[in-house]
Amino acid sequence: MHETDLARLRTHYTGYIRRKWALVISCLILLLVLAGIAVNVGSYDLSMVEVYSIITRCLFSEPTTAEECAIMVNRLPRIVFAMIAGFGLAVAGAVMQAILRNPLASPFTLGIASAAGFGASLAIILGAGVGTGMYLVIGNAFLFTLLAAAAVFGLASIRGLSPGSVIMAGIAISYLFSAVTSFVQYFSDADLLQQVVFWMLGSLDKANWDIITATGAILLVCLPYLFWKAIDLNVMGAGDESAKSMGVNVKRIRLTSLGLTSLITAGIICFTGTIGFIGLVAPHITRMLVGGDHRFLLPMAGLLGALLLLAADTAARIVIPGQVLPVGVMTAFFGVPFFLYLFIRRGSGDW
Repeated sequence: MHETDLARLRTHYTGYIRRKWALVISCLILLLVLAGIAVNVGSYDLSMVEVYSIITRCLFSEPTTAEECAIMVNRLPRIVFAMIAGFGLAVAGAVMQAILRNPLASPFTLGIASAAGFGASLAIILGAGVGTGMYLVIGNAFLFTLLAAAAVFGLASIRGLSPGSVIMAGIAISYLFSAVTSFVQYFSDADLLQQVVFWMLGSLDKANWDIITATGAILLVCLPYLFWKAIDLNVMGAGDESAKSMGVNVKRIRLTSLGLTSLITAGIICFTGTIGFIGLVAPHITRMLVGGDHRFLLPMAGLLGALLLLAADTAARIVIPGQVLPVGVMTAFFGVPFFLYLFIRRGSGDW
């Protein structure tokens, strides 16, 4: 190829990379702007300057006034946790869709949501499980999500851990845990059943700095590997045989990625309850913006997931004055119209 053509291709590729990163940075800026707006939503009417001065002042000291406590104890942890949870669920969804080659795959494909619901129901209704006090429900939800993931891996391994076998095993485990959850709920009284239903709707009310530290640590452990394997995820999109012919260890990457995404999802929903659509919608919107290259898809999907969950939680706090709606309800309201758009405008085969 002529040197002029090579230079032209190099220039074109450099511009392509810059445009992708410009979109990622723009999404990050938009997320920070929304966080600044969200921190002002509440009973105390504070200006943006007052809010940021309180945050700066309380970074190295304990909050003392009512306004400082409202910002540092109630609002800011909720906002930070919403961004962490949204980022983790969206990246997990993008990876699941890549390794299973299924546009409807999500962090809950492995039956994780049903398993977490069963663990929470067991703790709330029967008081049985791991942990004590407020950690009983959290510990149970986390334990049963990991058990569900392990069961799916075991069943799918019988058929070679192919995408179809993983999805079929996930459906089976999901129905199993849904059935036993309904069985436990049948013998519950109305008050305890209401607590279970509220937990399953999803909420960020438990957000605090200890939970943020725990979930942040899980993301720091799991995300580097997934980002590192972005090019391999691109290759796997062409099919297992094609990926193997290019030197990709498909089975190992699929197993490791499934394990890490399960750990991310378990570490988030044990604190939040079931928050749907973030891991399903954010990757699809991201593909419409930056394409299917996972080097850009994963970070962009994470930022977009954080943006969507933070927007949903902010809307949940203001849509009915004096009440906070479950954030899982708001994410469903956000997600359904988008999928109707995909169905009407883009068709089923354009993924």
